[in-house]
Amino acid sequence: MYAFAAILSASLLSRLGYQMARSPVLPSFAADLGALPELIGFIVAASTITGVFFKLPAGALSDVLGRKRMMVAGALFFAAPPFLYPFVHDAWSLLALRFVHGFATAIFSPVASAYVASLAETGRGARLGWFSSANDIGATAGPLAGGFVLYFTASYSATYLAVGALGVLTFIVVLLLPDADRAAAREAKTFAERAAEFRQGIAEVLRTPPILVAAGIEAVMYLGYGAFLGFLPIYARNVGLNDAQIAIVLGSQLAVAMAAKPITGRVSDRVGRIPVIVIGLLFCAAALPLVFRSESLAAFVLAAPLLGLGVGAVLPRPGASAPPWACSEPSGTSAKRRAP
Repeated sequence: MYAFAAILSASLLSRLGYQMARSPVLPSFAADLGALPELIGFIVAASTITGVFFKLPAGALSDVLGRKRMMVAGALFFAAPPFLYPFVHDAWSLLALRFVHGFATAIFSPVASAYVASLAETGRGARLGWFSSANDIGATAGPLAGGFVLYFTASYSATYLAVGALGVLTFIVVLLLPDADRAAAREAKTFAERAAEFRQGIAEVLRTPPILVAAGIEAVMYLGYGAFLGFLPIYARNVGLNDAQIAIVLGSQLAVAMAAKPITGRVSDRVGRIPVIVIGLLFCAAALPLVFRSESLAAFVLAAPLLGLGVGAVLPRPGASAPPWACSEPSGTSAKRRAP
């Protein structure tokens, strides 16, 4: 029970701090450093690009090297990089730092999900549900907190130092986690055996079509959603919103997405998963033009939740579309798909 409560706390704190560092703070920071729109998009996407290349290897390596060891490595990237943001004075340095900061979720998220799943056979679904909720709460509160801290301090440095403080708390909690792998008494393995397990973990994902299809659906949705997160703060500032108001817009979208997930999940159990996914994608497609035609706080707050409803309909469903036989064990590799 202690291990579960600790990993929930670590996940909530890490997600809260990580999202504080992103929208609305990051795009505004990049714009104020003089970055052109195309470079701003690259800066916002940099941490995600890191995740694309390293989440899968991190999940697979956790099955070989141990989950706590990998989570400690991920938590270190939550704790250290935020303290470097005050020393950034040009857009290209910010881009490089975002690539480094991306290792935090690339390593921590899939491994933490596998850690939760491995705590016990019974109640695994409920634990993963609570784990997902903790991440959702952190992801929803992060942009609100980041926007309000930036509004009241008018300082990017102060905002990122607050992010660093949350990262340090995450690192401390992860250090105190019990090593769940130790109970399994893993025997020592040669490098060749570890490399073979690593290849096997990657092959497990590649030969499971439902996992690949689910990943493709989320990728399509994130094309539009990423544009929303990256360029809403800049557009909203241009039409007269301040940082606190932008945070409210982002928070309304994320809160609706969080609330919609269990509702759309129950609907999909009745009507099927595909119709809910399609309707969610249509909501996303309709909401984006409305958001970027808004010119007042009221208009933004009316349009943004439509996007949240679409995201909430899509995100829980792709993972659910992978059947229980897709991955028989709670491995770090397969948890890459479950990780938020």
